[in-house]
Amino acid sequence: MLTAENRARWRLAGLLSPATLIIGLFFVVPLAIMALYSLLEPGMYGGVEWTFYPDNFGRILGWADGSNEEFDVVYLQILLRSFKLAAITVLLTLLVCYPAAFWVSRQPERLRNFCLFLITLPFFTSLIVRLYAWVLILRPTGFLNASLQGLGLIDAPLDLIYTEGAVLLGMTYIFVPFMFLPIYASVEKLDRRLLEASADLGAGRWQSFWRVIFPLTLPGIAAGSIIVFIPSLGNFIVPSLLGGARVLMIGNLVEQQFLAARNWPFGAALAMLIMAAVLLFLLLYVRWQGRAALKEAAR
Repeated sequence: MLTAENRARWRLAGLLSPATLIIGLFFVVPLAIMALYSLLEPGMYGGVEWTFYPDNFGRILGWADGSNEEFDVVYLQILLRSFKLAAITVLLTLLVCYPAAFWVSRQPERLRNFCLFLITLPFFTSLIVRLYAWVLILRPTGFLNASLQGLGLIDAPLDLIYTEGAVLLGMTYIFVPFMFLPIYASVEKLDRRLLEASADLGAGRWQSFWRVIFPLTLPGIAAGSIIVFIPSLGNFIVPSLLGGARVLMIGNLVEQQFLAARNWPFGAALAMLIMAAVLLFLLLYVRWQGRAALKEAAR
């Protein structure tokens, strides 16, 4: 006879089974296939040979045998560039969203809801359409260069598109909502009485910010940074449209290996490196959250 505790466990298992099955089929299984392919030998005309072949990672990390595969520093350069652009994207979205979240939180409810609607409005528009709008703005004959030349500020078109700056602009534009919403959730929870108490104790604006506001909104900053960094690192649409062949990121390299070069094992190895980086950042975030929770409990 089942006890109440066992019935509760079976009920919980039944409720979680559909979600577990979906995650297993559409995430864990494809990830396992990708991990397996990353350790196989590439076929001569595409596909794979079922032979253990660690040199796919060696081409990137430096232990290739030099005969079948050679280490090329360009792959590390692309990987490091991806990290750099993803980190700068996080910083730019933070600089835009942090003050904006405070401004929105202080508005009347009707205006605040309207601002939140505007922040989420881009989700209702195709990403490709929005990026092509930036192509029309930044290209040599685009709106921005034409306006500057019409005003007499420049004599020749500026090199705006197919640069790292254009890629950063596009990714910042796309990921602003992903940074804004977690920060806004933290800002909205701020207890204004703490700021009043800080002022009563003689703290200035900067002291109140660094000792009261910033620590309380740090969880939102951390969550937003993770949410922005992960898709920025593997993004390939923005570099393809706004960076062209000049600004390759790791996502573009994975796309090329699977679709153009047909080197699936090497593409899988690149994808696994991205997954490893994402997992590392998630583990660091979870560890930081755990320490913060322990400190809060100790108080």
